[in-house]
Amino acid sequence: MSRRAFIGGAGSLAVLAGLGLAGCGGTDAGSGSTVTSGNLLDTIVESGKMTFATEGTWSPWTFHNADDELTGFDIEVARAIASELDVEAVFAEGEWDGLLAGLDSGRFDTMANGVSVTPEREERYDFTEPYAYNRIVVITMDDSDIASMEDLDGKHTANTLGSSYATLAESFGATNTGVDDFNQTIELLEQGRIDATLNDEVVFYDYMKAHPDAPLKIAAENADPTPVAFPLRKGEETAELREAMNGAIDVLRENGTLSSLSEEFFGVDITSES
Repeated sequence: MSRRAFIGGAGSLAVLAGLGLAGCGGTDAGSGSTVTSGNLLDTIVESGKMTFATEGTWSPWTFHNADDELTGFDIEVARAIASELDVEAVFAEGEWDGLLAGLDSGRFDTMANGVSVTPEREERYDFTEPYAYNRIVVITMDDSDIASMEDLDGKHTANTLGSSYATLAESFGATNTGVDDFNQTIELLEQGRIDATLNDEVVFYDYMKAHPDAPLKIAAENADPTPVAFPLRKGEETAELREAMNGAIDVLRENGTLSSLSEEFFGVDITSES
C-alpha cells in the first residue's frame, strides 16, 4: 500500500524513484523528521526520509554483514515499510538507551530494533501492530542447574538496562547487570561473572550457528511469545504515521514479504503468534 492510500492531497508530490536505502553508519545519522505541521507522516513525506534508530550489533535483527553493510530482519522490514510509503529509510545507530532517548526527543521517527511490546512501554509509546513474535529464553552455561524461570530468583543476570529481558529477569528475582550488547553478555556468562542471560530464542540459535562449540544451552523459556512492533511517540502527531505503517505491515504480511524475511534471517517464520 503506497503512501497515497493514506495521505489526501499528496498527488502534487513527486514520486521518489530509485531511492538508495543504505543504512548510515556510526551513532549519529542526523535528526529525525522534525515535525513542523503537527503531523509526522506529512513531514516524513515532505522530506522523503524516515529515520529508524537501531543498534546495528544484534544479529540477526540488526547487524553489519561481511561487507559492513547494515542489514538484518528489522532493517529489511523497515526498508520495506519505507518503500510502501514511497520514502527512504535512514538508519541511526547507537546504544539502546540512546535510541529510546532519541525517539523521545524527536531525533528519530521510530526504532527498528526488535522492540518488544510490554505494558510498561505501552504507557510511554504508541505501537504499530506486531510484525513478529519473540520467545524469550534463559541462556546459561551447559553445567548450570537453572531449569525454570523461577530458578532465576537470587541469581545474577546481564542484559541491556531497560530492556524487556532485564525487566523479566528482575520480575523473577534476579539481579541484573547492565551491558551494551549481546556479545558482552556472553563474555560475562562464559567468564562465570553471571549465572544467566535472557534473550530471544532466535538470537541464541543464530549465535550457536556462528559458535557451534560454545558451551551454552537454553535452560528455560518464557511461556508466552512477546509481540514485536515499532514504537512511536504518543500523541496525535504520530497517529496517521501509525495508521500508514500498519497498512504497510498488512501489505507485507499478505504478499509474503514478512515471512520470507523471517525465513531468511531466522530460518523460521516468527511473524505470526501461533
